Amino acid sequence: MTAATIVPTRLRQHARFGLAALAIGAFSVFGSPAQARGPEGIADVAEKVIDAVVNISTSQTVEAKGGGGSNTMPQLPPGSPFEEFFDDFFKNRKGPGGGSKGGDNGNGPPRKTNSLGSGFIIDTSGVVVTNNHVIADADEINVILNDGSKIKAELVGVDKKTDLAVLKFKPPKPLVSVKFGDSDKLRLGDWVVAIGNPFSLGGTVTAGIVSAKNRDISSGPYDSYIQTDAAINRGNSGGPLFNLDGDVVGVNTLIISPSGGSIGIGFAVPSKTVAGVVDQLRQFGELRRGWLGVRIQSVTDEIAESLNIKPARGALVAGVDDKGPAKPAGIEPGDVVVKFDGKDVKDPKDLSRVVADTAVGKEVDVIIIRKGEEQTKKVTLGRLQDPDKVQAAVKTDEPPPEKPVTQKALGLDLAVLNKDLRTRYKIKDTVKGVVVTNVDANSDAAEKRLSAGDVIVEVAQEAVASGADIQKRVDQLKKDGKKSVLLLVSNGDGELRFVALSVQ
Repeated sequence: MTAATIVPTRLRQHARFGLAALAIGAFSVFGSPAQARGPEGIADVAEKVIDAVVNISTSQTVEAKGGGGSNTMPQLPPGSPFEEFFDDFFKNRKGPGGGSKGGDNGNGPPRKTNSLGSGFIIDTSGVVVTNNHVIADADEINVILNDGSKIKAELVGVDKKTDLAVLKFKPPKPLVSVKFGDSDKLRLGDWVVAIGNPFSLGGTVTAGIVSAKNRDISSGPYDSYIQTDAAINRGNSGGPLFNLDGDVVGVNTLIISPSGGSIGIGFAVPSKTVAGVVDQLRQFGELRRGWLGVRIQSVTDEIAESLNIKPARGALVAGVDDKGPAKPAGIEPGDVVVKFDGKDVKDPKDLSRVVADTAVGKEVDVIIIRKGEEQTKKVTLGRLQDPDKVQAAVKTDEPPPEKPVTQKALGLDLAVLNKDLRTRYKIKDTVKGVVVTNVDANSDAAEKRLSAGDVIVEVAQEAVASGADIQKRVDQLKKDGKKSVLLLVSNGDGELRFVALSVQ
């Protein structure tokens, strides 16, 4: 996407309401892409649930980036039509080092910034669901009820991977709560209602339809958004998406917009995901996700042809953690997972989501395809831990004392691993195979991003120790009429991946 951006729908509050109203009034006068005439039940839904929808106000102390005075840019609502104009105007008046030409050095005391978002009450004891990005880094969180009452709230727990958070506050009076519906039952074209706090205009009701389901926009590892054309703007973050029964079927989280305002493309975390996350946050204060202990990648058409899988589907196991649950269950690199705990696995994202949603310690059946045949493995799931970031080894161009004997195959220069090559490419002693010393820029291998320092561990699921081994396997595959060859490739740290190369 070039012009549009994916925008979390929290609103930073900097301006007085009068200025905000002026800016909002300058947006397009056209309404939601949804038809003007919708079902009559929308008003009934809004009346039933609106007291359960709350505004979330947060404050945070930050270091001042600029002083006051006449040269200070006014703080406008993000996405305002005036934002670009004032930004250019005041930037042009800055002097060297970012200070203004009037002598203001830009230093000042710490100041408080406020943010606004939305949320909803799921328990009359004062439990609220919202987005993590609404309350992230906040020094103080307040819940504002529909009647204007403002109560300080405490954080129960957050899950950054699904961008959800649970808050708790002490009710000053009896509350209205809402319950979760079944997002799996939503159909494309079903009417939905969004209620929230766009541009600090609390209690705003908009309606639209379900435009798409299971939308993956690459914002996180468990993407499966509901897409809707109900108007969602900055400040709607964390607000509920209702069906016409008044049940919460999603949490409004993101929009795609070139300006910051709604263009009818909004995304909500489905209630099926939200309910599970909220239950764990309330019970444990954290997420306890299932863990299989494998690294996976997509099954391309070329890889599927090499593994005799028709049609291309599933999640290809590229590596197995030695301490993970998959290892004792007999799952190996090269296996393709096509079903997990009775649920079909069409691609790696499917497997990631279903494993994460499965209870820690549960024994499940995992159906794999190995050498063209289905097998069932029983796995007892472990608990997913946040892994430490591994820094990739830096390769060095320092030449070895002796030039290694190389052989060409598949557009690659190949050499037997020795001490000098391990040192040159920072390859661990545990990595076995044939090292790539050069890649033909016009080859399929270059297109598939193989590079010098990669180690070919297996060819067509058989271990190799020399370039001659690789050439022999390739020649045999050509005789067998195969169009591609499947390589198991390791980097210097031992991380594996599968690559299919053309043998034609």
